[in-house]
Amino acid sequence: MFDFDVVAGETVREVLSGKRAEVLGIVSRAYRSHEAGETVNPDSYFLRFPEKPDSRIIALPAYLGADVRLAGIKWIASFPRNTQAGMPRASAVLLLNDYETGYPVACLEAAAISAARTAASAAVAATTLRPGGFAGTRIAVVGGGVIARNICDYLQAAGCAPDAYVVHDLHEESGQALVGHLRATQERPASFTADLGTALEAETVVFATTALEPYVTTPFKPGQLVLNISLRDLAPEVVLGAQNILDDIDHCLKANTSPHLAEQLTGSRDFVTGTLAGVLNGEVPVAEDRPVIFSPFGLGVLDLAVGAFVLEQARAAGSTLAVPNFFGETRRW
Repeated sequence: MFDFDVVAGETVREVLSGKRAEVLGIVSRAYRSHEAGETVNPDSYFLRFPEKPDSRIIALPAYLGADVRLAGIKWIASFPRNTQAGMPRASAVLLLNDYETGYPVACLEAAAISAARTAASAAVAATTLRPGGFAGTRIAVVGGGVIARNICDYLQAAGCAPDAYVVHDLHEESGQALVGHLRATQERPASFTADLGTALEAETVVFATTALEPYVTTPFKPGQLVLNISLRDLAPEVVLGAQNILDDIDHCLKANTSPHLAEQLTGSRDFVTGTLAGVLNGEVPVAEDRPVIFSPFGLGVLDLAVGAFVLEQARAAGSTLAVPNFFGETRRW
């Protein structure tokens, strides 16, 4: 009853690298559970630093019912300047709590979990919002970091097979690194472009940057799919010219995301068509006469869903690190 396990990052990576198809299904089911009201997903809490305006640590508390029945919290730091030293931008831990007693049951290294659930979310959206598939099209990736790499891996796992990839990044070395990864892992052409406009012409455009303010002002065209993963790249006018699908409407319309800026500009939420779960459930049709933009704020319930799966797999393999006597008192008297 009072077992407490630690799951190290190497174990998390081993589990996730061989289970991408399963993670896609887990994320899709978690979205449906959230839509059905089987979750509790409060606002995220941001710890910011006056002397480091680009850095933050975010707490994402959540509860996921259905067949998971765990509560928990992800504590994730985003320090973009880490990349200048060759370090990943993000680091994280995930704490899982038993729903019956409230006792913590495990602590998992969660940077890989966070990246996987974000990438799986993008891939689920890609297959759902482009039901005709990707043959004869290009996918452009704006941003060449860890999240972008994971998104490309999950797009492949989801069966997205474009004719080619185009990568754009202000830091050419990062962009070229992603191109090299794509060439090594996918049997299709991949190239780098220093011209943002060239990337924005692709049939599918993925944004995975650390941008704090919009810089894309050119409207997209009907038939284009935009995966607005980094949330702040698009000017509000660009958002207003598209069909907008969100992961959770209340969550996404805050913190000066591009959809939030569109709401502030218009004073209305009428530009929002619905949620990805609504499309998955057949309740929201995908537009054919406008570009489609998917904007996910990132839900803590996705971290719980993927984290619970990783914990189960790690325990079954005997690769968790048990912490004996973690709790100082296990009886009231």
